[in-house]
Amino acid sequence: MEHKININKTARFFTFGNQETAENIWIVLHGYAQLPAYFIRKFNTLDPEKNFIVAPEGIHRLYIKGTSGRVGASWMTKEAREDDIQDNHAFLNQLATTLLNKKSYKKRFLLGFSQGGATASRWHNSGNFKANHFILWASVFPEDISFEADENTLNVSDNYFVVGNEDPFFDGKHDEVQQVFAAQNFNIQIKTFDGKHDIQTEMLHEIAQECETK
Repeated sequence: MEHKININKTARFFTFGNQETAENIWIVLHGYAQLPAYFIRKFNTLDPEKNFIVAPEGIHRLYIKGTSGRVGASWMTKEAREDDIQDNHAFLNQLATTLLNKKSYKKRFLLGFSQGGATASRWHNSGNFKANHFILWASVFPEDISFEADENTLNVSDNYFVVGNEDPFFDGKHDEVQQVFAAQNFNIQIKTFDGKHDIQTEMLHEIAQECETK
C-alpha cells in the first residue's frame, strides 16, 4: 500500500544580472538532464543592467550516464507525476513570491525549454508569477492543461512558440504543432530559426526586442 508524507526540501536557483537596476525579470526553466548553472549562460548576452535572469533547478537530480559522472536535473517523470507537479508549483510559487516581494518589474518573462516547457506551461496556467511574456521553446503544451477562454492566462499574456528547423524532436512535426496552436483561443507567435535543440542567441534577442515595444 502506498503512503505519502510531506517533507522540507532545499531547492536551488541561479541568477544573472543586476537585480537592483533591472526593469525586466526572466524566470527560465531548463530542459531534461540540464543544470541551471550552465543553462543560465544561454541568457548572458541579454543586458544585465536591464534584465534579471532567474534559473530554478528541477527538484530531481540524476546521473546523465550510468551511476557516476556528470549530473543533471529533471522536473518530473511519469512516476507520481501529480505529486511532482504540485511540488514544482509550490517551489516556483515560493520563489516568485520571494523575488517579487523584493522588487516590482516593468515586464515579467517566463521561458520553458524542452522538458521545462511543460512545467512552465502548467505553472503559467495556475501559478502566481503572471508573466507578461510567455515563451515555449522547443516544447509542447502538456495535454492536462485546460484552455478554457475564461480561465487560461495565455489569453492575457504575449505568447511565443520557438523551435529550430533542425530540431530532431520536432522532425516532420512542425505543421502538426502549428495546427494545434492555431486551433486555440489564445494568440501565439510561431518562430523558427536555423538550428537544433537549443536556445539560439539571435532568436532570443529578437523576441526580447519585440517584447520591449509591447
